[in-house]
Amino acid sequence: MNRQFIGVIGASECSPDIEQIAEEVGKGIARTGAVLLCGGLTGVMFAACRGAKAQGGLTVGILPGNERSQANPYVDIPIATGLGEARNLIIIRSADVLIAVGGSYGTLSEIGFALKMGKKVIGINTWEIPGVIKADSADEALKLLSK
Repeated sequence: MNRQFIGVIGASECSPDIEQIAEEVGKGIARTGAVLLCGGLTGVMFAACRGAKAQGGLTVGILPGNERSQANPYVDIPIATGLGEARNLIIIRSADVLIAVGGSYGTLSEIGFALKMGKKVIGINTWEIPGVIKADSADEALKLLSK
């Protein structure tokens, strides 16, 4: 079975509103049968994984550190890289499409690399730059996955 890998990127600290959106994105990804791929830590990553697990989805966390135990409790497959922020490139390269939810400079760099690699990037309340497909909600972002 060849499953789609959908990357969810965003900040490790976020507002309750962004957390709710990320959780809804995670739920939707699980409902599509795709694998949720993220950095496996806190904030947007935590919320998206929690949403995916609530719907029976599969989650993969590409961790910056050396220990799989650093992953949030909703990560099914933790991959410890020891690469720090450079692990972001693994997330981007491995994802078929990315959804950016909120975010700061780390998210901006991920978006930049994704666009450079020709990846589709859908953004919710994130950086508005050429190439990012703007969505106003989790539902809209999920609908844009197949377009």
